[in-house]
Amino acid sequence: MRLTVRLVDIAARGILLHHTDAKSLGVLAGDRIVISSPVTGKATVDYVETTGTLIDQGRIGVYHHTNEQLTLTENEVVEVRVADRPVSLDYIKKKMEGEKLTREDIRAIVADIVQDTLSPSEITAFVVSSYINQLDMDEIESLTRAMVETGDQLSFHAGPIVDKHSIGGVPGNKISLIVVPIIAASGLLIPKTSSRAITGAGGTADLMEVLAPVEFSASEVQEMTIKAGGVIVWGGATNIAPADDKIIIQEYPFKIDQIGQMIASVMAKKFAVGADVVAIDIPVGKYCKVHTIEEGRKLARQFIDLGERLNMRVECALTYGDAPVGRAIGPKLEIKEALSVLEGSDSPRSLIQKSCVIAGIALELAGKANRGEGANLALEILRSGKALKKFLEIIAVQGGTPDVSSEKITVGEHFYTVRADSTGYVIDLNNHSLITIARTAGAPADHGAGLYLHAKHGTSLSKGDPIFTIYADRKWRLEKAIEEARRLRPVMVEGMLIDRVPNVREWVPGRSRNLE
Repeated sequence: MRLTVRLVDIAARGILLHHTDAKSLGVLAGDRIVISSPVTGKATVDYVETTGTLIDQGRIGVYHHTNEQLTLTENEVVEVRVADRPVSLDYIKKKMEGEKLTREDIRAIVADIVQDTLSPSEITAFVVSSYINQLDMDEIESLTRAMVETGDQLSFHAGPIVDKHSIGGVPGNKISLIVVPIIAASGLLIPKTSSRAITGAGGTADLMEVLAPVEFSASEVQEMTIKAGGVIVWGGATNIAPADDKIIIQEYPFKIDQIGQMIASVMAKKFAVGADVVAIDIPVGKYCKVHTIEEGRKLARQFIDLGERLNMRVECALTYGDAPVGRAIGPKLEIKEALSVLEGSDSPRSLIQKSCVIAGIALELAGKANRGEGANLALEILRSGKALKKFLEIIAVQGGTPDVSSEKITVGEHFYTVRADSTGYVIDLNNHSLITIARTAGAPADHGAGLYLHAKHGTSLSKGDPIFTIYADRKWRLEKAIEEARRLRPVMVEGMLIDRVPNVREWVPGRSRNLE
């Protein structure tokens, strides 16, 4: 069939056909067709959407990303025919039925994900089938290797190459901003690719973007790492393990984080940057992805086992996850706090301790410190000012302005402080609610938005004392965040008396006791 092109300004892959033309071709929504240009000779396969009104009969709507492959012009005539069904769909169905996938099966699925051969709904089917029928370690290894093979990789001549990762779930977990410069200042290379926030108030890439650009190619990352000893960049711009971001997008609506895919996602990125040693932070707590120490140990064993298969030395730290790391949540607030620690501040202790523990594990694995002495070496590097100097060097190599300090970081101009309505102690912090409030205030898109905790677990408060302050770049967002704070009440303050249970029966003074 020959159809006339109409370019559709939708930033996605896809083809739009009139119902009548789709019926003549014998295709339904979700089927695939081959589009070829007689002018350029270019051709591509894409999946179909149908309409009765948006496209006239005899015309074909071509979405923006599809036209990047074809470079068609408006009203050009193209040839269209039915395409074969991808064989990877058979492998996804195989997993849906509970069967084990081979390395070749998984390689085909991942290749089709990267090449946009599979539609979002088909990738979702793979995500859900792997969630219901858990991937075993052979499948996780195959998924990891396939993710690496279908993207760019880094190669360093000197080693060992160090990396670290936190599986997330804890607000304010800004430790990469301290760990990376500590490791780099020790003389090791650490090409840290980080994520942006999906459900949180600020991923490491969102934080670093306050100070410097974070979007670079893999070759640029390698060059900057060699020059400065380390980088903190957004992994989504590097084409390192590109299948990962496409899978995560389909996981997001379901709020699921399938363990096998999560392990493969983390380790693929470490393997692709050439890491020899990896320190992994696994926060444990009732609001975290991992709820118990037993679950944490099991997950750690899986990371370590996969590391051995990939010839990487991996060690995991189970860390306290029932409270934010430090006191700041949100891009500029967290940058300000991290810079103050690098500049020599003794608080917040939770941020300093966790950063030095994770950095210390990496230093020990890399041979820079004896076992049990890594955290002290990390603290020594931090206290000496070498980590701050290295961090400013990393900012400069990424194109930022190294003339920065914690005092120069300005947070949201609109703010509101939530105060204790009774005297007592802080007995609970709801991480999920704190993140929700920070996001409602505008974080991470509004860099100045977020919140600052004045009180954490165990803090003694008098009525009227500040508990936390909400910051926003825009007044209307602050007002919405205040409403959320009143609804969610994320910080529980209680005195020694939890409740009083009254005796509702009438008591008559002088009545004798029944001694029977």
